[in-house]
Amino acid sequence: MGHAAAAATEPSSFISDFLRYSCEDGYAVVDGGLATELERHGADLHDPLWSAKCLITSPHLIRRVHLDYLEAGASIIISASYQATIQGFEGRGISKDEAEALLRRSVEVASEARDIYSERFTKSSWDGGIANGQNLGRRILVAASVGSYGAYLADGSEYSGDYGETVTLETLKDFHRRRVQVLAESGADFIAFETIPNKLEAKAYGELLEEEGIQIPAWFSFNSKDGINVVSGDSILECASIAESCSRVAAVGINCTAPRYIHSLISSIKKVTSKPIVVYPNSGETYDGFRKDWVKSTELGEEDFVSYVERWLEAGASLIGGCCRTTPKTIKAISKGLSTKSARLN
Repeated sequence: MGHAAAAATEPSSFISDFLRYSCEDGYAVVDGGLATELERHGADLHDPLWSAKCLITSPHLIRRVHLDYLEAGASIIISASYQATIQGFEGRGISKDEAEALLRRSVEVASEARDIYSERFTKSSWDGGIANGQNLGRRILVAASVGSYGAYLADGSEYSGDYGETVTLETLKDFHRRRVQVLAESGADFIAFETIPNKLEAKAYGELLEEEGIQIPAWFSFNSKDGINVVSGDSILECASIAESCSRVAAVGINCTAPRYIHSLISSIKKVTSKPIVVYPNSGETYDGFRKDWVKSTELGEEDFVSYVERWLEAGASLIGGCCRTTPKTIKAISKGLSTKSARLN
């Protein structure tokens, strides 16, 4: 399903309809960390472009990681465009036309993985398309990722939301405008605005969607380091309210945040929106913007991470996955957990 089909329904109800008509018991599994897996497959991501570097050097690795997550049970895969910006590519000597082609390529690679996975299902001899608790013939969505301005800066400010006094609403709109236009016409099912660190950037996204008449849906996903506010200190209630007020936004949630904060954030978001809630936390490790590396945490292992899932569902989340430092093993365990919950209910 591409953007033409997505536009056939009201953008604001797109995710709700997907959950209602295409997902068992109204829950969906989102994929996990991309960069972690690219590095595991041999990619060197010590670069300001981070995972977007692989769009230039090794798109086959990106496709492989997407497939790993589909095979783990994900129903939503997110493109490798989080840190892919026209300005960032131009800084590497890449022309604007080539940069826009790389943005489109990020969605094409994810769509190719979906097609390969679907073809495997078609050719499979599984009885009814069920294996290891997974519905192999499930509907799969491709989201076009948009990372924050701080992700482009590659200075860790996506984890602080501090862009300085010179960055205004118009600065952010001008920065994101063309990338959003290109990704909206890329064939993606929806746009995932991820790791939004402050209220200003959320407002910029909302205004851009309206001003540019973007036809495909979007979700807004914020990050937090205290379970109360987004990382800038802005209230999660105010940020989620911006998403609630935007007719193009089909889901609201949290990503790249320690698992221990997710439950309280879901509760807060529920107070101001009736839109579906998406959560895809990181592993619990902390990103050091100066070292440009993750600081290990003793907070939890993979099994402990998954043990949170039922609490998140009970709190009101309906789309669950992982962000930085989570793996296909994490997503497989989440998928299995949701299948077990479904079996108990039925």
